[in-house]
Parts: sequence; structure tokens; C-alpha cells
Amino acid sequence: MKKIIFIVMVIPQMLIAKNISIHGHRGARAARPENTMAAFKYALEVGVDVLEFDLSVTKDNVLVISHDPYINPTICQHQNGQELKAKTIIRDLTLKQVQMFDCGSIRNPRFPKQILSPGEKIPTLDELFLYISKNNKKVEFNIETKIIPGQPELTVSPEKFSQLLIKIIKIIKKFKMEKRTIVQSFDYRTLKWIKKLYPQVRTSQLIYGGMVDLVAAAKAINADIVSPHYSWINKDEVQRLQNNGIQVAPWTANDKQVWDKLIKMGVDAIITDDPAVLKKYLNY
Repeated sequence: MKKIIFIVMVIPQMLIAKNISIHGHRGARAARPENTMAAFKYALEVGVDVLEFDLSVTKDNVLVISHDPYINPTICQHQNGQELKAKTIIRDLTLKQVQMFDCGSIRNPRFPKQILSPGEKIPTLDELFLYISKNNKKVEFNIETKIIPGQPELTVSPEKFSQLLIKIIKIIKKFKMEKRTIVQSFDYRTLKWIKKLYPQVRTSQLIYGGMVDLVAAAKAINADIVSPHYSWINKDEVQRLQNNGIQVAPWTANDKQVWDKLIKMGVDAIITDDPAVLKKYLNY
């Protein structure tokens, strides 16, 4: 009797993950002060696919890169080293005033391995794009726009923001970054406006919590990507989105166990505070 030998092929997990795009959250805030040029330059050095960051707007209508709508005392200080006593709203300051703060000398307590970069100012969108245009021809951008409906005093009105979206588009076109840019938001109105103004720019619907039909939500605003918190997605939903031509980019995953789960789900991208460690883990 002939023996039949079955060979079981084990596909390494890293091969499954080979197409996952790495988004450096706020540049790479586990390693450098968030949303600073130091963080973006570091992220480029370690080879991120996408720089993720946030936009706020100054009193003189300049787009600046900041997650918070105010100068955050946890991570910023006065240029002379004095501690900030209160949160100063960015919308109430001119660009010159915004850039008088040092946001590179205080280590974020959540990230003890963060290497400081004293003297870092809050950069403008123009400043980042100018640097990238001269130094990197591949990296993409995932830009979060901010409207806080419950706190209208912190950001511009939706009507005013529509005008700012036109300004964002002009800057993107100025530096020829159309094909390299994603605009993401929790506010679906922002994404509808972007698609109306400039359909070529990809949009990403940010999701946190809530059991909603993600496919229907994305299709309703013609979003290219759905970006849920990593704890609010599963393999079936990932496949359903992808079968409908919608990519999945969970945020913000920093733990290897979470990375394993997302890899097995087959997500298209992972947004992380520590892109260098994720890239090494994926064996890229």
C-alpha cells in the first residue's frame, strides 16, 4: 500500500500583513513630540507610508498642525520655559502668537520613551508640505479636520470651515499632493464638502463606538476609507467593507496583541503612535 503524505503549508503571518500601510499617528508621538517637524522627520526616517496629523486654524486663518484646538499645557510651554497656566485657544491667536510656544521640551507622560526636541514650534500645513516636497516623493498624508459642534467657541463654524476646506484644497494643489492626500474626519459634513470640492482627494470616515452599518455610512458620503477605533471592528465587517470597495484603517493601535488581531482581520492600514516598532513587527 502506498503511503500518502500530506504536506501542510504554514503561511507566515507576516506574509499576510505585507500590504498593510503604516500611518504614523501625529507623526510618531511615541518617539517624538507630537505633530512637530521633529516627529514628521523621524517618521520619514523610519519609513512610514502615511503621515497622520490634525489641522487647527489661527485667528488670521492660517492652517496649523495641532490635535488640540488650544495650546496644550501638557505638552507645550512658554519659550522662556515657564509653565502654561491655562489652555489658550488657537482660534484666538495669530500665527505669530501660536508659534511663540515651545512644544518640544515637555515629554508626554503617556510616552516615557519619547525623545524631546526643545524649541519645536507648532508647524503650518504649508511648512510641512514644503519640506516633504523637497525631501520625499512617496509619503502620503492623512489629515484630520476638526469641528466640535458641542463647543463652537473652540473651532470655526461649519459655514466658515467650508471656506477653510477650499484653502486646504488650494494648499494641496499648490504642492501637487492631490494623489497623496486623505482627509479624515468624525464629522461627515467635512467629507461631503471635500468630495464636492475636489473628488480626487480620498476621504476617510472616522468612527468611534456605536453599532452602525459602516458600509451604508461610507457609501452615503462616498468615503474611500472607514477608520474605526481598533476595538470596534471585526473580520466580517472588514471583509464586508472591502467587498464594497472601501478600505479599513483602524486607529490608534500600539500593542502587539492588537496588531496581531488587526493583521488577521486583513485590514488595509494601521494608525499607530510607534511606526518604527510596527514596521519592525511586520518585518518590512
